[in-house]
Amino acid sequence: MANDGLDNLMSAFDRVKAAPRKSINTALMSSAEELASMQRHLAPDDPATDAPDLKTSIAVTGPGQSTPPYSQPGGSRVAGENEVIVTAGNSDVRYPHLVEYGTSKAEAQPFFWPAVRLLRKRLQQRIDRAGRKAVRDAWNGRQS
Repeated sequence: MANDGLDNLMSAFDRVKAAPRKSINTALMSSAEELASMQRHLAPDDPATDAPDLKTSIAVTGPGQSTPPYSQPGGSRVAGENEVIVTAGNSDVRYPHLVEYGTSKAEAQPFFWPAVRLLRKRLQQRIDRAGRKAVRDAWNGRQS
């Protein structure tokens, strides 16, 4: 009987430790989709109509999934448990870094990193808010 307060406290700590994962992953996915949408908006149109499209090569990879081969930045890899990756490029579109940074014969047309810089604060606030809400709800014994 004397340990009821301690037991309640310890169970609250256990709930808080496990709570944020699902809601944070939801916030991560919605943030990544918003970022990819902005990058598609900023990406230049491809001059050739029959060429693979840079805009459609921008992809969101969720937790446990593999990024497309030859994607930028970083190539093909598997996203972690609480990780979402936004990439540009695939096996058909292997030139996004040339568009982003330019070449000796073509001007840079940045689209990837400007979108990240433009939306970073908003996306981070969404993720932080989801984490705080999940912890608060778990502490109070509510399901989020």
